[in-house]
Amino acid sequence: MLPKLFSPIKVGRSLLAHRVVYCPQTRLRASSEHVPVPLMAKYYDQRTTEGGLLITEGASVSGNIGGYPFTPGIYNEQQIEGWQDITKAVHNKGGSIYIQLWHPGRATSSALMPGGKPPVSASAIAIKGKNMAGADYEVPHALEQEEINEVIDMFAQASKNAISAGFDGVEIHGANGYLIDQFINASSNTRTDKYGGSIENRGRFALEITAAVSKAIGEDRTGIRFSPWTEYQDMIDDTPYQTWGYLMDKLQENHPDLAYIHFIEPRDDYLIPAGDPKQPTDKETDSIEPFRKAWKGPIITAGGYTTDVKRAFETAEKYENTLVGFGRSFISNPDLVYRLKNNLPLNPYDRSTFYTQGSVGYTDYPFYNEKDSSN
Repeated sequence: MLPKLFSPIKVGRSLLAHRVVYCPQTRLRASSEHVPVPLMAKYYDQRTTEGGLLITEGASVSGNIGGYPFTPGIYNEQQIEGWQDITKAVHNKGGSIYIQLWHPGRATSSALMPGGKPPVSASAIAIKGKNMAGADYEVPHALEQEEINEVIDMFAQASKNAISAGFDGVEIHGANGYLIDQFINASSNTRTDKYGGSIENRGRFALEITAAVSKAIGEDRTGIRFSPWTEYQDMIDDTPYQTWGYLMDKLQENHPDLAYIHFIEPRDDYLIPAGDPKQPTDKETDSIEPFRKAWKGPIITAGGYTTDVKRAFETAEKYENTLVGFGRSFISNPDLVYRLKNNLPLNPYDRSTFYTQGSVGYTDYPFYNEKDSSN
């Protein structure tokens, strides 16, 4: 009998053959104009399995929000056409693919914003430390009500563009310290209007975007990702169980047919270099278990499974409606599903090539048979 990790599950409009999910990961391989390129189509094609689910890297919902160099967008025709090559490649191999819709908020730079405008956020609070260019993060502009409405419209239009590009659905990026997460967390949101203060108010932006996207393309083509314990980019909330518990209750009440909700586990070790003895033991007592009780639909759980594959199998066995997301191990093992299913060794990943350009560390990792035959 096959492990539950390799049993079918329905996600949105897709009947999947297994529960191993390719997680969204920034790779910086798009063109300087933020257009997906053929190399990206090869990358996603390599990692596609029949009945498997892939979630793309974050795609900017507008050309006016900054972001990072060489990240893709989903706001113009050229980008839509570039993504079509990717969705066709995945569908030709029997896979399903969702696109992650992304707004960086304060996690960008005025140098990347049109006209040198400051980045935006829930409140005028900068991230501590240095940005990708080595400069201090800037104090962002706190979005006003009209601007918030414009951002909600951006997500709705981007979701329509995604369907035009052939995607099976979209994942709203509500995690990792980007704009939606900046509204949710008390550390980055000190507003005094209806979008700040109480848990209900801080959760309003995420829920309004979910409602707008669901209306635009359908609940069953809409997913959303959260990270209650990330602390990445100064994300801290004093009441994570109450905050994200409220979001789960409202999503279950108002959008019970969402394709899935995606959680990053508190044990996520993504930022810990390979071989580093440090482990995130301070979060060992935290759990997404209460959220599972509130949300009745499919849940994708991610974070730390690359370094604890056994736990992936155990999680799938223990919980119904659960899929397991893999990141770094999927980068270095395009045939990860095959390797997991057959208990084969995994290629190590090279962190130094995660955010570079070109094929090295991107499309040149060997499949198991290729590696085996070369020895």
